Amino acid sequence: MKITSLSTSPRKGAPPMRFFQSEGLSLAYFDVGPQDGEPIVLVHGFGSNSRVNWVGTGWVDLLVGDGRRVIGLDNRGHGASDAPHDPALYHTGDHMAEDVRRLMDHLEIGRADAMGFSKGAWILGHLATRHPERLRSVIFGGLAMAMVEGLGGQETIATALEAETDAEVLTPKGRAYRAFGKQTGSDLLALAACMRGSRQPVPREALAALDLPVLVAVGDKDDVAGSVEDFVALVPGARAVILPGKDHMASVGDKIYKQAVLDFLATRP
Repeated sequence: MKITSLSTSPRKGAPPMRFFQSEGLSLAYFDVGPQDGEPIVLVHGFGSNSRVNWVGTGWVDLLVGDGRRVIGLDNRGHGASDAPHDPALYHTGDHMAEDVRRLMDHLEIGRADAMGFSKGAWILGHLATRHPERLRSVIFGGLAMAMVEGLGGQETIATALEAETDAEVLTPKGRAYRAFGKQTGSDLLALAACMRGSRQPVPREALAALDLPVLVAVGDKDDVAGSVEDFVALVPGARAVILPGKDHMASVGDKIYKQAVLDFLATRP
């Protein structure tokens, strides 16, 4: 996996973070745009945070400009949220998907559109299959069958994040993830715990029974996402958009991805 550089500096006018409680943890979020607009909940990827993933890439401005109420969560272990070092607190479905549901409860949002990128897509896979009544639609960015089949190299990444010095990390993948975690100002030990604890696959049979509008957007050079073709064949009515020339991280702010999302939201029931 190639990690490309993202701007970690907040844009001028970056939204202020607020906090709510989930399983005793203080989790950060922003809530911007017209409060009577249709809500969309954004869930960022591993090692990132809501500002890097969604504000710095222009997604928030785009969606607010489309008249939407935009909510972005800092996942546990990331950004301004509490960052425990216990892997048992990072199950993707049992904990992290339920954080998203509790945020919606906190904001008294009964149903919303939701978009996740990479690990955020994996989290929303669990939310969509556990609580489909809470979602109007779901958008999976940068992840397809990998949320079902899993990813390789987690132990290598976790070990790299736990290293005391950069010099101890010998693998390219480990160096890339460690560098990205440092770039985003993350607690590396919390990221390691998340990597070790959050490997719950989304059940194949639950995705096959999903009755929601689904969009999946993946770069044609993405070596993380897993098969888009198999994912679309599995999930009833899912639509796919392939992003030419984009690897995993480079697809985050892609213009084709953004236009596809606007079109999808405008036409979903």
